[in-house]
Amino acid sequence: MIDEFVSALAANPWALAALFGLVLADAFLVVVPGEIAVTVLASVSFTPSGPPLWGVILVAAAAAFAGDAACYALGRAFHPQRWRVMRHPRFQRVFAWAQTRLRSHVAAAIFTVRFIPFARLAVNLTAGATRIPAVRYLPVAAGAATAWAAYQALVGAAVGAIVPGGPVVAVLVSIAVALVLGWITDALIARFAPRGATGR
Repeated sequence: MIDEFVSALAANPWALAALFGLVLADAFLVVVPGEIAVTVLASVSFTPSGPPLWGVILVAAAAAFAGDAACYALGRAFHPQRWRVMRHPRFQRVFAWAQTRLRSHVAAAIFTVRFIPFARLAVNLTAGATRIPAVRYLPVAAGAATAWAAYQALVGAAVGAIVPGGPVVAVLVSIAVALVLGWITDALIARFAPRGATGR
């Protein structure tokens, strides 16, 4: 019965719209589980009623790009380092780190931080604030969003295809895998990132 309920939710035509909304919100609010939403929906793409995997990737990539581009536009219009909420020393260090990375390695910085929620927000805002040309930023951001969406979706699809037990088990395992990958990423950042980026 639970498997049927999960399959029905995945088959709902609003499922992809909800995915778009979550991933878009994730660009601004790092507490929104955008990565998990992509992985979970992709994990049920193997079911007869589930959304197609290509649809999950396309919607997630479009939402991620829209969110990153919106942050870029926001940073371009209103310099984030002047915002009262961003005047904390730790935020200032993160913005200084983002500015340094963007000055020397624009593409590498944008691609890397697409997988790191808070750093992603800082780099996108800083890219706009430092007036990086849109013709240079937008194509790279689109490529990074597509790579991120494909990665998250393929992880979920692999879980759904390999793990036995039906949609419910696939969803639970995909959530666990997404969380573990997030923890590993955080641990690697804490170990290898420059001091200015981690605030240590």
